[in-house]
Amino acid sequence: MDIFEKIAKHMGPLGQHQKWSHGYFSFPKLEGQIGPHMNFRGKEHLVWSLNNYLGLANHPEVRKADEQGAAEFGMAYPMGARMMSGNSKYHEQLEQELAAFVGKPDAFLLNYGYQGMVSIIDCLVDRNDVIVYDAESHACIIDGLRMHMGKRFVYQHNDIESARKQLERATKLTAQTGGGILLITEGVFGMSGAQGKLKEIVDLKSEFDFRILVDDAHGFGTMGPTGAGTHEAQGCMDGIDVYFGTFAKSMAGIGAFVASTEEIVNFLRYNMRSQTFAKALPMPMVVGLIKRLELLKNSPELRAKLWEIATALQNGLRERGFNLGVTDTMVTPVFLKGELLEATALTMDLRENYGIFCSIVVYPVIPKGLISLRLIPTAMHTLDDVQRTLDAFSDISKRLEAGQYKNVATATGE
Repeated sequence: MDIFEKIAKHMGPLGQHQKWSHGYFSFPKLEGQIGPHMNFRGKEHLVWSLNNYLGLANHPEVRKADEQGAAEFGMAYPMGARMMSGNSKYHEQLEQELAAFVGKPDAFLLNYGYQGMVSIIDCLVDRNDVIVYDAESHACIIDGLRMHMGKRFVYQHNDIESARKQLERATKLTAQTGGGILLITEGVFGMSGAQGKLKEIVDLKSEFDFRILVDDAHGFGTMGPTGAGTHEAQGCMDGIDVYFGTFAKSMAGIGAFVASTEEIVNFLRYNMRSQTFAKALPMPMVVGLIKRLELLKNSPELRAKLWEIATALQNGLRERGFNLGVTDTMVTPVFLKGELLEATALTMDLRENYGIFCSIVVYPVIPKGLISLRLIPTAMHTLDDVQRTLDAFSDISKRLEAGQYKNVATATGE
């Protein structure tokens, strides 16, 4: 069969809907200044879909730093990969400040978060090593696992007894291969909002010989007394061997970093193919990230406001009977019972009649028969935004239960 013919017949679980979903449910365009209120299809909407936790995207000091960085260096500088010709004192400054903030001796900047995690996994382990990982790990972790030539064992989500059993299996196998064990989990699971059980996993080191890699994309900047991450929040910073954070969430930027001992970071620095053969982060972004990190560390009121909004939103939803699952972080999923067409009609109702834009998650990301509306609170939202959303969700819930969304036209008013 011709490859293109095969693709045309099997566009994938999400791609099969692209003809009617593109531009509205998938690949929508939000326009205007980044913030809680933006334009969607020519109308202002209250937006709960931006990973701008601390509101730094349009912070005046950040905008000024970004502007000055672009004016001084342009977007091309530095021209080359870090190892060859793309290094600078600013890249190294940001690495040193990040390492100190998350409690590690050294750190290494990465061009992208997704690509970075894939490459970290590929770099850290060889075919003799065994990976043990959480069943609900992010797609970037799963793709990193696909590159692993050795064995991998999955444990049930956040189930320490299941993790223990898989570590037992891994220990027996590595006794034969001579390899080591790497356990991978997340600090904050981005879909459910649950914290990974980092402290309990660290405690397993008293029983087994293994290393821990934590993807804390959503926890960095939001969790812990200083915002250093979920490992800080759980009091186990020293027990995490390799810490990974991104700039795309609390820092409102792009790129990522990995932090560990000097030896391990240097190993990654000289062996990660995705960094050795790729252009360094552009200087304007690096300069801007230094300012973002400064504000993240020195503006605790931003994190306090984030949690004020998240708490008000979650408490209000729970008081009205909504199922938020197991979230104990700022990530706010709202689970409803319904099918795909009901999900699309409900989402259109929210957007067209209430002016509320949030992400919709359906099968195959979550089980069939469930709808998840994923809300991401930020420090820029207000309590009025929360109240408006609570009232709208109460309305749509009643309509869903009454079966009104079974007919898509009902939601659109056509």
